[in-house]
Amino acid sequence: MTSFMQRGYAAIQSRNTAEAAAWFEKAVAENPKDAQAKACLGQALCWLGRRDQGIVHLRQSGQLLLKKARKSRDIGLLLGLTEQLQFWNDYRGSLELAKQAVEIDGSQVRGFQLLTLAYSRLNQNKSALAACRQAVKRAPHSAMLQILLASLETADGSCDEAKQRLENVLKGFPTPEERFRAHKELARIHDKLKAYDQVFGHLHAAADASALLPEVRKQDAALVPNLIKTNTAGFTRELLARWSETALPQDHRAPPAFLVGFMRSGTTLTQEVLDAHPDVFVADETDLIFALGKELDRMSGSTGTTPEQLGKLDLAGVTHLRRFYWNRARERFGDKIDTRIFVDKTTMNTIDLGLINCIFPEAKLVFVMRDPRDVCLSCFMQTMIPNPSTVQLLSWKGTAAFYAQVMEWWMCMKTRMTLDFLEFRYEDAVSGFETTFREVFAFLGLSWDPAVADFHKRAAGKYINSPSFNQVAQPLYASSVGRWRYYEPEFAPVSEILMPFVAGFGYDP
Repeated sequence: MTSFMQRGYAAIQSRNTAEAAAWFEKAVAENPKDAQAKACLGQALCWLGRRDQGIVHLRQSGQLLLKKARKSRDIGLLLGLTEQLQFWNDYRGSLELAKQAVEIDGSQVRGFQLLTLAYSRLNQNKSALAACRQAVKRAPHSAMLQILLASLETADGSCDEAKQRLENVLKGFPTPEERFRAHKELARIHDKLKAYDQVFGHLHAAADASALLPEVRKQDAALVPNLIKTNTAGFTRELLARWSETALPQDHRAPPAFLVGFMRSGTTLTQEVLDAHPDVFVADETDLIFALGKELDRMSGSTGTTPEQLGKLDLAGVTHLRRFYWNRARERFGDKIDTRIFVDKTTMNTIDLGLINCIFPEAKLVFVMRDPRDVCLSCFMQTMIPNPSTVQLLSWKGTAAFYAQVMEWWMCMKTRMTLDFLEFRYEDAVSGFETTFREVFAFLGLSWDPAVADFHKRAAGKYINSPSFNQVAQPLYASSVGRWRYYEPEFAPVSEILMPFVAGFGYDP
């Protein structure tokens, strides 16, 4: 190992990623064919937010490892690099490596599992199903692989086969995670089979199992609800309007636009329609606003709430944060963001609307709404990666309560914000696609482009960072509208929570 690599690892141990990247860059310059150096540099750049540059180095490392694997027939390091690419959502790059890895050594389950995930996230469902069957063939006793295969069979229409597979998993000795996932999948299968009376039994069983999951238990379930309470109290109209009349420093690009709402409300559909326009660039579920908040916290010495920190900020501080946001966006996406309307679509940025309003008072905001009952049903049925927001959705009453808290915050902010915002309903987009989205594009200052109606064709060939990734790869359909009616009896325990929003948003009670 070169001294450059050793110094890079030492910097990683010291949590100095920027310094580590500099040392790894020297190691690559010293030996451009060192796959390990390229992989380390790629990872460091990705952690620094320079994902596009990092992916280039990770892919190059993969090609170097591929050459070695062809000679040695050992694909262990190659599969590790494939996993790294998937971690950074480069499923297209990982697909090419996984395909070649299983050609070199087709005996390893891990190779076919990674191949399955790559095909699945790129909406190549038939290929994903075939790869998963190969994985299960090599590890027939793996419950997680059986569950994965069942989910792909369900998507392929083989619901009875998938149902039997999952029931067999539950007859064994499943772990809490296996129980959780099996019950979630069985709920979706019964929904597809129109056995509506059996769906919620599995959802409640999944909720019981989720309480035992380590990744759920380590989440601070009070974090987001407490944050909303703090923001509601702290973001006054006066604070939000503080910079709205000030000529803030501008650069050559247009102000950003923000696409928000609640989970499963139609933000991903909207994202893909907007992204199909040649004059729009959509950043899909980024950490840009989260990083902005962290930078504000650093500037304030980690003292005070976000509203308090913003209240003490001067013009120089606001200017710094605006530049920080754009610099991070450029590091992540390159110069392609400079000539188009930049839309930051991170659904739960809804909670950070106060921060957005204060730093970008000239920005535009698109808020997507959907029938609260369909939103809550969809959230409760969905399997999501645990985080402080999604852990609120693991129980039925918890889902409704969290929805109500977020939407109360939105209703409050509507009366206080100085941001120019447009609110529209998912159902209107389904029933009147062109009329609805003409209004959205006009709000963003863009002309109508008929090509956006084919958004699903474009979406089918790319990675989308949302549980809805396979749904937006299909033509628009109306079957998700009013789906809650199949489960009307289940809404009795949460009706009191949701009805104010059903009525307030103009939906038929």
